[in-house]
Amino acid sequence: MKPQQPQPSLLLLLILLLLATVSASPLHPKQLKSLQSLNISTPTNDPCNNNQSSSTSITCDNASPYRHITSLSFTNCSSTLSLPSKTLKPLSKSLLSLSFNNCPSLSPPYHLPISLHSFSAVSSFLHNNHTRLSGLFLARLKNLKTLYISSTPISTSRRLYVILGNMHKLTSLTISNSNLSGFIPKSFHSNLTYIDLSNNSLKGSIRISITRLTNLKSLNLSHNSLSGQIPNKIKNLIFLKNLSLASNRLTGTIPNSLSSISELTHLDLSMNQLNGTVPSFFSEMKNLKHLNLADNSFHGVLPFNEIFIKNLNFFEIGGNSELCYNKTVVSSNLKLEGLAPCDKYGFPLWSPSQKEESLSGENDYGDYNGEGGNEKMTKKKEEEEEHNGSNKTLFGLGIGLFSIVFLILFLFYLAKRCRWI
Repeated sequence: MKPQQPQPSLLLLLILLLLATVSASPLHPKQLKSLQSLNISTPTNDPCNNNQSSSTSITCDNASPYRHITSLSFTNCSSTLSLPSKTLKPLSKSLLSLSFNNCPSLSPPYHLPISLHSFSAVSSFLHNNHTRLSGLFLARLKNLKTLYISSTPISTSRRLYVILGNMHKLTSLTISNSNLSGFIPKSFHSNLTYIDLSNNSLKGSIRISITRLTNLKSLNLSHNSLSGQIPNKIKNLIFLKNLSLASNRLTGTIPNSLSSISELTHLDLSMNQLNGTVPSFFSEMKNLKHLNLADNSFHGVLPFNEIFIKNLNFFEIGGNSELCYNKTVVSSNLKLEGLAPCDKYGFPLWSPSQKEESLSGENDYGDYNGEGGNEKMTKKKEEEEEHNGSNKTLFGLGIGLFSIVFLILFLFYLAKRCRWI
């Protein structure tokens, strides 16, 4: 007699019971005690299975017989919250992610768990200058893959390299608006694909170390005090999609090597001291959607046609007083703020400061419509030259008449003198 096979419904019930048993594993007692010391409500002694509070979010693994916390996030922290070392120590082996968002009154945690793969601090640790987030303690996090710090001051005596030196696994780096000073490091770990060091006080040049990060997809160095030229070797960043160098002190021309970055979609070089002509190769970059070249010292004729400009999602070019656009290539209906049309010699028809006067009628040469606008300006110049020429002719005639009268009087005097003799 064959043994009776279990029914499918019975098998399903057994599987569900097994899964329920696994998911019901309690949190490790030491980690539970740590959470309770933070006054985090855990009514069932298992915060992994409870809805998280609005200020604290907890993620756990499914280990057995005890579960462990893998992620801990604090938002809008209470002024009474504190994180002593003894609180985080029981989490040091399992915690992979730790983040703080809008915790200005909180003192930064010391002896951060080395197990962390991700650390984030946004608008936190602000109210006590003596307890800023320490770069030396961050440097211990050798397993980090993501470091995100924004609007959170960092204290470090040896600049950025001290923080990054041991982070060989780091792929994403953000330290923005954090009072970071000094120079760009001479070397980076090659795993980096994302760098944002904006809104700090970095100085010096854009070092070659940046151009060696061949896997880099995004680079934001805007709002610093960087100087010098954009390096030609930036062409090595062939996977770069986002490049922002705005609001620095960069000089020189835009290197032609930039055209090698075919994946580029976002480029911001505004508010620098860049000069020369605007390269025409931008119009050949098929993926480019955001281009900002405003507030530099570019000159000459803008090399873009209307089709290219309309295909961009964002385009700014104003604040370049010696730059102009050809209205036979770009329609007057396409408004380019802060940019004048060119005359027939390739110079701006008016400077940006004169544009408002022209539009208000105070310096009215008429609308520029190719040769028509030039004819009006030329006619006015010819009238002025004719007027000046007339004045010069009258002045010459006056001098001639005066000379003749003087000569007659002189001859008369000589004749009379001879009679006396």
